[in-house]
Amino acid sequence: MGAVGYWEAAPPAELRGLVACVWGHRDVHGGAQLVVPDGCVDLVWRSGRCELVGPDTGSWVSDLETGKAVVGIRARPGMARLLLGIPAGEVRDQRLDAVEVWGSRGRALAEQLGDRSAPDPALLVEFARQRLAEWEPDRAAAAAVAALDDPRPPSISALASRIGVSERQLRRRIGDAVGYGPQTLVGVLRFQRAARSGGRGGLADLAHHCGYADQAHLTREFRRLSGTTPKRYFASS
Repeated sequence: MGAVGYWEAAPPAELRGLVACVWGHRDVHGGAQLVVPDGCVDLVWRSGRCELVGPDTGSWVSDLETGKAVVGIRARPGMARLLLGIPAGEVRDQRLDAVEVWGSRGRALAEQLGDRSAPDPALLVEFARQRLAEWEPDRAAAAAVAALDDPRPPSISALASRIGVSERQLRRRIGDAVGYGPQTLVGVLRFQRAARSGGRGGLADLAHHCGYADQAHLTREFRRLSGTTPKRYFASS
């Protein structure tokens, strides 16, 4: 039957820096999982098909079928084209059949996964390896994502000057690589820093360390991005 519950594994060495993780989930009782924005894009096998998921700008609930395994591979923020092959904004807040995007290639991957008694995440890793031989990351966008993942991020004009491109070009390249613009990205990355903390240390200190203006700002952003308050979010994590 395979592992029960949610698990993550590090990608192979050649995909590190591009792929956040390989992951899977099996729930013997079924249920639902809250999915919140993380700036990433996933290629997922579930319910008999391959899906391209995200990037999200709000939360949603993923239904889990009783006893059914789900596996996925997650591209880091700014690396969406590794799994998509198209600008990330074209799938923002969507979950598309991979066949719609990849055609016969997506169909072949779905058939390979469906032929197994349990879906094999190694097939998703191999898909990413093949893509890596065909595609190169946008280094300017990658540098921008890294710089914006900071409690005190630079302005987009200062960042564009530092990288050596125009502000307009940098906005476009971030949008293509991530799926939304710099301001939205900063909010999502800030939320993720707070979410990873587990709520330790109190909300006022958390707001300060993660880059929020104050605790009220943190609470508003949690409601907007997760649909609930910080306390309830951390209690259910």
